[in-house]
Amino acid sequence: DFIKNMITGTSQADCAVLIVAAGTGEFEAGISKDGQTREHALLAYTLGVKQLIIGVNKMDSTAPPYSETRFREIEKEVSSYIKKIGYNPKSVPFVPISGWAGDNMIEESPNMTWFKKWAVERKEGNADGKTLLNALDAILPPSRPTGKPLRLPLQDVYKIGGIGTVPVGRVETGILKPGMLITFAPPQITTEVKSVEMHHETLPEALPGDNVGFNVKNISVKDVRRGNVAGDSKNDPPKGAKMFYAQVIILNHPGEIKDGYAPVLDCHTAHIACKFHEIKEKCDRRSGKKLEDFPKSVKSGDAAMVDLMPSKPMCVEAFSEYPPLGRFAVR
Repeated sequence: DFIKNMITGTSQADCAVLIVAAGTGEFEAGISKDGQTREHALLAYTLGVKQLIIGVNKMDSTAPPYSETRFREIEKEVSSYIKKIGYNPKSVPFVPISGWAGDNMIEESPNMTWFKKWAVERKEGNADGKTLLNALDAILPPSRPTGKPLRLPLQDVYKIGGIGTVPVGRVETGILKPGMLITFAPPQITTEVKSVEMHHETLPEALPGDNVGFNVKNISVKDVRRGNVAGDSKNDPPKGAKMFYAQVIILNHPGEIKDGYAPVLDCHTAHIACKFHEIKEKCDRRSGKKLEDFPKSVKSGDAAMVDLMPSKPMCVEAFSEYPPLGRFAVR
């Protein structure tokens, strides 16, 4: 469940903060083959979170405490791993911190005078700073696709006394406004938006990147759920898919994967079992060039083009049109 919730949150983030424990043995466990440090970094990249910050935590419990040697060792190892995934380590701030003692969180620490600053190079402009808060302040706001039709994957649906049904989620594309007719896919239920709220304030409209709650007419909490997607009924409304064709990269899987394999797929906020209906081709994971037609099986490190069949209709979109709804991770 931890990874499932982590994916729901990550699929809606602009930047990931990866916290790595610096304690003896702790870092090694997290970065080991089956450690969560690796899995979380990989999922963040796969789900389209292109900005990353690394907090090297528990610096108070290194041997000796606040050890520069230990920080540099971790920085080197994590840099090489995130580079393999696809991040450019030069654009990733590494900040030595202690959440417990508060070092370098909000204010510069007197315990790590050896740490002069973190510095990153990016085409949008370089940045540097001393603390984790500085690194958060240096996040670049991504450009928001307001011109596209509305897509809003639901994170949760609440029933609020005196108000009614309130779905909650992040606008990925388009604009959500009160008075709009919206359709929820896959159930294909249509209703009117009564009001839109963010942080307990009523909004005239919600734009991509906004995490909002919105009140809808005549819909019960049982009708819609996490993983459904809201769209504009009059402008390319979303639909559930019974089958879709996708590029799949196998990162870490113990055996061979053949037609009929049915793992759980995590796409935006939906978690649904999907069957590998037919593996159409094996391709090079970097260039995308075809290597083999209808392979008998694929394994770790391979990339393939696959027909996937969800166990129940699922709202996915072409990656070219709605990237946040065209990316998924398989567990």
